[in-house]
Amino acid sequence: MGENGALAGVALPAGAQLVRTSSVRAVAEAVGQAMAVQGAVCLFGDPGRGKTAAVRMALSEVPPGWKVTWVPVPVRPSVAGMRRAVFDALALAGRFPHTSARADAVVAGALGEARVLVVDEAQRLPVPCLEYLQSLWDHPGTRVTLVLVGAGSERALSRLPQLASRVVAWQEVPRLTGAEVATVVTGFHPLWRTVPVPDRTWIDRSCAHGTFRTWAALTAHLQNALLTTADASIDRALLRRLFQRVAPPL
Repeated sequence: MGENGALAGVALPAGAQLVRTSSVRAVAEAVGQAMAVQGAVCLFGDPGRGKTAAVRMALSEVPPGWKVTWVPVPVRPSVAGMRRAVFDALALAGRFPHTSARADAVVAGALGEARVLVVDEAQRLPVPCLEYLQSLWDHPGTRVTLVLVGAGSERALSRLPQLASRVVAWQEVPRLTGAEVATVVTGFHPLWRTVPVPDRTWIDRSCAHGTFRTWAALTAHLQNALLTTADASIDRALLRRLFQRVAPPL
């Protein structure tokens, strides 16, 4: 089932729309399980598999009374930086407090209502930052579901066993399978409906390798080539040239 391509936080080529793959449905189920018990969920998998998009789709509609807050990981993560990142992400009124104790009290007060805290690029968090997030989650006055997303986030969590042991769902986002590619990419963009199934299979085996981000990049380059090159047609010669634009040199 397609989703509106204007979903906040997800950049798509013109005319594209998000697609509910089996992985997206699994992510939605995992996040829903965590919300049911106000627990934590870890979403992991190699870069480009669509983890962030899957979470945004899962949280695009939440039950009444719930709010969703995305917390960016600072460039050089520290507890002070994460404290400020959470404060800013919550869009709290007033200036950032001068003391950490006051800042923590203000943040804890805001987290008294049911809220999903999504931390993308969580693999970059050192143990002290993870401990800080756990402290917000464990605070007796908060109602937090913690969603940690990132390639390697499961390894980051392994460095803090007391938090890892409380994760209610570990969900990997895998590559698209060969069987999925044929239907997923045509749902993603109508341009691929004009490409025969054997060619779509060849594209995936030769370049995309089941990585959704690569398919999205190919879509954008193909659109541009068809718009800017006279008499351009979708053939393997054109596609081979585009492969070089989306794959790093060996």
